[in-house]
Amino acid sequence: MLRLIVLLLLLANGVYYAWSQGLLKGFGFAPVQQSEPQRIPAQIRPEALRILAGDELRRAEAPVAASPARAPECLQAGPFDEIQVVALRETLETALPVGTWRLDAAVEPARWIVYMGKFPDAQAALTKRAELTKLNLKLEPLVNPALEFGISLGAFETRSAAEVQLETLKQRGVRTARVLEERPEVRGALLRITAAEDVLKAHQEELKPALAGKPWRTCK
Repeated sequence: MLRLIVLLLLLANGVYYAWSQGLLKGFGFAPVQQSEPQRIPAQIRPEALRILAGDELRRAEAPVAASPARAPECLQAGPFDEIQVVALRETLETALPVGTWRLDAAVEPARWIVYMGKFPDAQAALTKRAELTKLNLKLEPLVNPALEFGISLGAFETRSAAEVQLETLKQRGVRTARVLEERPEVRGALLRITAAEDVLKAHQEELKPALAGKPWRTCK
């Protein structure tokens, strides 16, 4: 009896081995195939697959997170006087798409400065600037070429504000400065262009003569 049981166990193990190895597939007995070898030929460059570490993954994701949709850019130039506006409007109407530009009435306030000079030449002005810099005084660039070789110690929209600054400077040892109007109030039109990057890229050369040397600034 014991011998029969041993023989049956050996036979059962042999049958299981043959079944698990697919040796009985021809008779309709085989385990369910767990892999999908048919997908292997469909792979595209599997050797290029690389697993990223945590730091590498964050660096790869950073440019996407840091690039929000760019808002339409607005640039302005001016103000332009009445004569300049006539030529400018003619150029804008023929060169730029409708709705990308407009001309607004604008007033550029007068510019008052605390002024030293004129000095006899550029070297004398440089020497004085060096002395003032040692006193930790803030110097402003001049916008009126007629005032070269001189030095601006502050620019203001009103004469009274410039007078206050002059009194402060006198207390710090500045004796020869005075207040003057560097540029009078200017009334005219301000040009504003929306989607400026695309518009100017295509029409920069056409607009340049009509701008009369006015620089572009970000819209306020």
